[in-house]
Amino acid sequence: MNKYELTVVVDEKAGASKKKAVVEKVTKMIETLKGKVEKTTDWGQKEYGLCVFFSLELDGAGAKVLNDKLRLESEINRYLLIKN
Repeated sequence: MNKYELTVVVDEKAGASKKKAVVEKVTKMIETLKGKVEKTTDWGQKEYGLCVFFSLELDGAGAKVLNDKLRLESEINRYLLIKN
């Protein structure tokens, strides 16, 4: 298992309930891929949207699948997944 950092940006007009739904969806994706979310931090509103930071553990193949799934999510404006 490798350690990764994931930052997700949701549209600033989405609101708190939409952001919470995205956090739950991403967490479920990670757990489905046999990963573990160590920490979730809400960075609040930035100039480009609502930001949420995840610290997680996942294997390399799972990280590729997660990257592909995040790319298809319409609620997520931007994301960045890096190996820590």
